[in-house]
Amino acid sequence: MRGGEAVVKLLRDVGVEVIFGLCGDTSLPFYDALASSDHGIRHVLTRDERSASFMADAYARLSGKVGVCEGPSGGGATYILPGVAEADASSVPLVCLTSDIDQHDAGRGTLTELDQTALFAPITRSTIRPRSARELVTAIGAAFRDATTGPLGAAHVVLPYDVQLDEVAAAEVTIDARFNTAPADRPAPSPDAVRAAATRLVDAHRPLIVAGAGVLRSGAWEEVTALAELLGMPVATSIGGKGSIAETHPYSLGVVGSNGGLGFRHDMLRESDVILYVGSRQGSVTTEKWTLPADGEKTLIQMDVDPARIGHNYQTAAGIVADAKMGLAALVEEVSDRLGGRPAEKIEAHEIERRRDAYLASIEEFGSDRTPIRPERFVAELSALLPPRAVICADPGTPCPYLSAYYRLPQAGRWFVSPRAHGALGYALPAVCGAYHARPDAARVVGVMGDGSFGISAGELETIARLNLTVTLIVLNNASYGWIKAGQKQLSGGYFSVDFSRSDHAAIAEAYGIRGLRVENPGDLRATLDQALSSDGPVLVDVIIQPLEEARAPVSKWVA
Repeated sequence: MRGGEAVVKLLRDVGVEVIFGLCGDTSLPFYDALASSDHGIRHVLTRDERSASFMADAYARLSGKVGVCEGPSGGGATYILPGVAEADASSVPLVCLTSDIDQHDAGRGTLTELDQTALFAPITRSTIRPRSARELVTAIGAAFRDATTGPLGAAHVVLPYDVQLDEVAAAEVTIDARFNTAPADRPAPSPDAVRAAATRLVDAHRPLIVAGAGVLRSGAWEEVTALAELLGMPVATSIGGKGSIAETHPYSLGVVGSNGGLGFRHDMLRESDVILYVGSRQGSVTTEKWTLPADGEKTLIQMDVDPARIGHNYQTAAGIVADAKMGLAALVEEVSDRLGGRPAEKIEAHEIERRRDAYLASIEEFGSDRTPIRPERFVAELSALLPPRAVICADPGTPCPYLSAYYRLPQAGRWFVSPRAHGALGYALPAVCGAYHARPDAARVVGVMGDGSFGISAGELETIARLNLTVTLIVLNNASYGWIKAGQKQLSGGYFSVDFSRSDHAAIAEAYGIRGLRVENPGDLRATLDQALSSDGPVLVDVIIQPLEEARAPVSKWVA
């Protein structure tokens, strides 16, 4: 069979259900194979290669399977980079396929020619340009293995035009189906490391867990909850780790750090004496640039699947190299044995609730009737209406700090997605498409974005309308790049080149064939959101929101 046909067969045999991508001249043999082969894979045609990579990223985060995106050579390869970079830096399993010119035309000024492996090398775990159909088969298998093992990440395979047409024996076209589910392997912890960590946790007066995205990638939320209940200790999360415990659980503290962290949560972290980091890189946001806590201030335990991350940012008293689910299960067993099966309540079960209630009671904006609509009021109304098992895709601008801080997930697991590695705008609108295909069990898929973000990916409204996806899109409209404007205010008090004209996003949605609603009065907010969330088919709600530079956003540097 031809190389293009072999790729389609390999994708089918590894268990790929959906591919997100955009056609091009150099992709013609691959598309011909997709059109003529019996494979059962759904191809989602996107309007932008960047959107294809964002869809694949969201699909992977929410399904636990590899997200697959594809695009053509030249501009297509350059456009698809943002989501690939985000996935790799966020340890999201993703395979990106980009077609390329015929190898015989290289070096002759051929249209769309560029060195794709050099382009993708800094933002992937591996990038391969096979020279034959036989090498292509090996490259596809290696890409799925690289994406789903170790710390997880993105892998890239180039599909030269002539390699797509090259022949390979059908008997050689095989792939290991284990490498479509992540993690494909689960390293077990060292018993000595588990015992050392258990000793510190049991002896601690006020231990605390900080759960990162590694907990969700591993599906370890039950183990996190069990350990918290055994030791009676709070569970804080990074933004990426939101969902590591049901946020309605008595021991759920919520998101900590410079984006979405709240004062009472940081107080409790500072009051702890032993902190267990699980699947967290201890990056600049979660630690407020390594001041929460300061290095050497606490006894720290770290669990991570990547040995290179143990002790990378902080001095660590005990390190456990393991898959989060395997490591936490071993820790739960060891701690339980030491406690004789009787929970040790390190803090009173309702202490977090008392502190949370007192903190939130000081924020009058949750019930404010002032206009423009306060972001806190928006989150309160949305939270009251969202059904359990709803998926939220939030852009990293205005939506991220408010939803991270104030929206409480009613159940543990993968229900909240926000790109945190690079913070690229334009994510949420295409991400809902990936989320919709990843989570057919979701009660609703909701994308929340700022108007700056909307403008970057608005073309995907056509994709959502064409597919008639039952999703809710919410645009927080403040007619500016609000995050940067707030940063300018904090830096110098002046503004430069951050404001744009206010668009009627509801009317734009209507032009694409999507129902559009617009709300300016806080009193109309709940009814409008309720209408959008209960409608069949896609709906977009344009919310005229308070400018971020005027708001009381839960962002540490602005609050300070």
